[in-house]
Amino acid sequence: MDCIVAVDEKWGIGRENDMLCPISTDLKRFRAITSGHILVLGRKTLESFPNQKPLPNRIHIVLTQNRDYQAEGVTLCHSIADLPTVLKQYEGEKVFVVGGGSVYRQMLPFCQKAYVTKIYDTFPADTYFPNLDEEEGWVLVEKGQMQEEKGVRFSFDLYERV
Repeated sequence: MDCIVAVDEKWGIGRENDMLCPISTDLKRFRAITSGHILVLGRKTLESFPNQKPLPNRIHIVLTQNRDYQAEGVTLCHSIADLPTVLKQYEGEKVFVVGGGSVYRQMLPFCQKAYVTKIYDTFPADTYFPNLDEEEGWVLVEKGQMQEEKGVRFSFDLYERV
């Protein structure tokens, strides 16, 4: 299992259930990396997607404690403890954790790689990703080339569990 995330310099990832700084190059990369694979995400993350619908060409496993919650085109999972049973039917498939904050924190111990879009700026955030530069057991293995889009500088970095 891997995770994919865009963070600012303080490892902020969102505010009021929205991305801090949407970058079209990053969104295209997200689509390219996750297309055809399994996504594990929280309910609020699903609801932040266009039309609150699953993204095309991906299987969505939505973690929610709300047993009354319903969403079309997704598999619901009501606890982290139940997730291995749900994922068993997709054995051998690539799985990506895609948010939000509490799902990242709970699932990070099970991830082997983190695809991080590092945005070289800070934004008002209310949701954060663990700082992998300080997180024990994680190492930056690939520092991406500095890029810029509409005045926003960013790089695509890869961290791995050691």
